[in-house]
Amino acid sequence: MLTFLGLNACSKQNQPKKFAVIKYQQETCTFCPGGDAGIEDWTTNGPYLPGDELIGKGHTNLGGYVGGFVHKANVLRDVEVVGINSPDFVFGGSSRSWNTLESFEYFMDIILSDLKSKLPVDGVYLALHGAMAVRDIPKPEAEIAKRIRALVGPEVPIAASFDLHGNEDEEFLDWADAAFVTKRFPHYDAFLQGERSAEFLYKASKGMYTPTSASRKPPVITATVLQWTGASPAMDIMERARRWEARNKDVYVSVFYGFPWSDVPDIGTTVHVITNDDQALADSIADDMAGYIWRVREEYVDQQFPMPKEAVQITKKAIANQQTPVALGDYSDRPGDATWILSELIDKEVGKVLYAALRDEFALEALKEQNAQAGDRFSRKVGGITGEQAGPPAQIDGEVLFFGPQWGYDHVAAIDFGNDNVLIITPTYEQIIRPESLRFGPINPDDFDVFVVKSRVHFRRGFDETGYAKTIQVVDAPGDWFGTIRINALEYEFGPIDQLYPFNTETIDY
Repeated sequence: MLTFLGLNACSKQNQPKKFAVIKYQQETCTFCPGGDAGIEDWTTNGPYLPGDELIGKGHTNLGGYVGGFVHKANVLRDVEVVGINSPDFVFGGSSRSWNTLESFEYFMDIILSDLKSKLPVDGVYLALHGAMAVRDIPKPEAEIAKRIRALVGPEVPIAASFDLHGNEDEEFLDWADAAFVTKRFPHYDAFLQGERSAEFLYKASKGMYTPTSASRKPPVITATVLQWTGASPAMDIMERARRWEARNKDVYVSVFYGFPWSDVPDIGTTVHVITNDDQALADSIADDMAGYIWRVREEYVDQQFPMPKEAVQITKKAIANQQTPVALGDYSDRPGDATWILSELIDKEVGKVLYAALRDEFALEALKEQNAQAGDRFSRKVGGITGEQAGPPAQIDGEVLFFGPQWGYDHVAAIDFGNDNVLIITPTYEQIIRPESLRFGPINPDDFDVFVVKSRVHFRRGFDETGYAKTIQVVDAPGDWFGTIRINALEYEFGPIDQLYPFNTETIDY
């Protein structure tokens, strides 16, 4: 907790406030193949995201965390929002491995240089993720806050919004004043957490709020597929946090479920509680939340999913019973090239399948070299690039339906094959969230009985929780791979999973 020194509350309340907005987000899969992500991987759209573009100047439909922050700041009226030059996105997203130290320093130099040129500011907002992993920086988000604190000084409040998959501990709040974590997965409330961040900075900068925090780390680790907040106990944990907030004025309760695919020292579950100058209340709520998470730990981790063979059997029954469309979430495939479900669907001759999407940059390069056009024949083994985990490449014989730009990529291919099936090929991992995103070229998603997506939970936003798909299956993969619920098979160097449940079963008295 940081206190604001020598400030006159009355004079502060009457002054317009200037808030800096910074974004540095990535969910890092350190176990993913492909090598470290360097500067070139972060700069496919340019050297950085200009500050004015970050805060959506000239746009009215800015979404996400930053959109929520800007919206609330505009409502408050006597606030000026200043965008700070920030990293845009890394090619491959959450399928990318470690970030290089060089890239981190490159972007921190850009951020701090631009922020310094815009000082003084009355508050700093950080749109983060929480599961970034950087070579030789054990806790990147805490390091970001630390460097910004050194620049703006001890009296300027710093608030951040996070994804609930973040790996954090108390160190972040050594340098920042508040953390606002999404309470829903899929993350419907990213906009809301941005709004809450703006409201907090507004009150803190005007001397109306003295941030007082408590952090706890109940020793529990889970795979992200188990963190869907549409089912208990993940749903109940977040509801408990909301109840604490509803019963107590000016209290913010955040829960990180953690991201086990980042091999970092602060891996696992974390609770942050922020109160207005009430340490006893912060501690009591943090203790209660940590204790509750510990009490429901067995139900939290004891879940199983069908393997591809069983999932395809379930799919065929659903088709026979007219319980379509069927949505199959290939949850463990972070590189995006696994063929287990695709091969089983082909083997069992399932028709009207839209497989979206399979990563195969080599197939796309071959199509580019031959100047592929719609109607061209396609015969090639696809997928299986990352080796044993992905399964053997699948032979696809059909014709090109579409080859061109889509979803920000220069080239995406759609291949018609089998019994009215379509396979979409992308150059890297692509997570499809909504059926409507598949409506391009000659493709109409409403024509298909089965969808296969590379997603754990986010696909429920468009396929499940809208009622679009009548049958939903999350599908496992054979083997002890990264991405599966069998995380104890991974070789952690920094993440102490042997101290976390379910791999450490010692009872703790909360």
